[in-house]
Amino acid sequence: MRPSPEHDGSDNFSLPGPSFPGWWVMRWFLGILILAASLTISRAREFSVMEYNVENLFDADGVAAYEDYQPEKYTPAHLATKAANIASLFSRIEGGRGPDVAILNEIELDQTPETTVNDLPAWLESVRGRSLTELLAQSPLPPELAGLPAEAWLLKALDDAGIHGYHVATTDERPGTYESGHPLAIRNVILSRFPIKSVRTHKTPSARAILEVEMEVDGHPLRIFANHWKSGASDPENEKIRIGNARTLRARLDEIFQEDPSADVIIAGDLNSHYNQNRRYRELKTTAINDILGSQGNELALRSPDANLYNLWFELPSDQRGSDIYQHEWGTLVHLILSRGLYDQNGVQYVDGSFQVVKIPGLNADVFGRPVRWSRGQSPRGFSDHFPLLARFRTTEDGARDRWMPLSHAVRAEGDSGTPRPVNTSLVDLFDASLSPENLPGGGSMRDGSFNGRVFRVDAPARIDQRGIIRVTVQGQDYEVFTYKKNLRPKIREHVLETGRLAFHGELGTYRGRWQFVLHGPEWLGLTRIKTP
Repeated sequence: MRPSPEHDGSDNFSLPGPSFPGWWVMRWFLGILILAASLTISRAREFSVMEYNVENLFDADGVAAYEDYQPEKYTPAHLATKAANIASLFSRIEGGRGPDVAILNEIELDQTPETTVNDLPAWLESVRGRSLTELLAQSPLPPELAGLPAEAWLLKALDDAGIHGYHVATTDERPGTYESGHPLAIRNVILSRFPIKSVRTHKTPSARAILEVEMEVDGHPLRIFANHWKSGASDPENEKIRIGNARTLRARLDEIFQEDPSADVIIAGDLNSHYNQNRRYRELKTTAINDILGSQGNELALRSPDANLYNLWFELPSDQRGSDIYQHEWGTLVHLILSRGLYDQNGVQYVDGSFQVVKIPGLNADVFGRPVRWSRGQSPRGFSDHFPLLARFRTTEDGARDRWMPLSHAVRAEGDSGTPRPVNTSLVDLFDASLSPENLPGGGSMRDGSFNGRVFRVDAPARIDQRGIIRVTVQGQDYEVFTYKKNLRPKIREHVLETGRLAFHGELGTYRGRWQFVLHGPEWLGLTRIKTP
């Protein structure tokens, strides 16, 4: 059989030659198609959005609206630790790059705004080469540093960690008091690697202002609302204030959706409300998050006029929903809530199934999986009383507002009892799941970082060094042994002096670059199995 003009008889296909009628027209047309396809591929991208209540990141000017952050209780050294810890968590996102967008709650509202630096990139460049710790070690801080707002110090900590490229948006609130007389102390901040087109502040009586930011992602508009509503989830009086916040936000959303029902909008923040607030607290006749804002848990409902918001908490199994703890129960006070437009085939689109709680054992999660709270004191440590939330998005060039993205596991809200989930702090379960240094899963190394925050069973030679630190030798390497229980320390020391050996359950981690095991109570000393009550 004779090959056609388009085929040379081999398995390699090529365009028709110049002798083919209309060859130049076809080549031009195909070239345009290829160029368009390549531009589509090059412009489409995935990116990450993180919501994080950082639990009071305050600046170093010594002027604070909260008593706990006055100079005698909160120093530049505290700020250095706090900002560096937040940066260390950012560095665990996107392979060390940090999230592309970060919505932050509880950043101090600068009480000395007259000294605020207006050009943060220029300031960062001016201090590059000097670390955050070095800058904050000066005593007293020079005026040009003392007046910097908290977000500037966070950017410096991120810069030290190799995390760059953020634009910063804040509310335009000024120091003062609410109608209730309480001081304006903290605000919302958004960090974005995408260009910021506009910033708006939405105020509500007796409530923290809502921050609205419109950014441009590869030519597509994306609006993000940063919220921090009134605390006290179960309090009916505080719910009234949250309802005020919800009405302010809902009114703005209705304006946006009236103009464009498929607008791409992310609602984020600490709403101090649970995703199932109306079921968890049935005595609340009207809830801000469910009844006024319209947050709900049926993704498929977005395809009809019945709903235009979906709460990503419903993507997780019910036994994994939790980012904070109150009275020994898991809560879901922080949220990522998406608009209908993030599910169509136009502009920005949610990546189905990407929602997660950023819970990293050995970093911001303790051995029981609880948040490692920020703790001041002489040796500041910790992160926040909330875990961050993370979700992924992408741009799509289809331009189809009438077609919906496929859903792998659309979840409905029906059947949610609203019963709070208790925190499991069973030592029986914890010790039963403990690891042996001699038999690690996957044959890994104890110091490769993958076992930080895990509990180990250790029976090893021990000694007390010249500085009085208790040390054990495990597989030829030294580890410090530490406990926060002061009354347990003499018992451990006595046992080491008598026997030269120590048996215990310990949480593996690092402190100031030194490897250590932490014993969280007297039950952790010795390897006798704890019996189930």
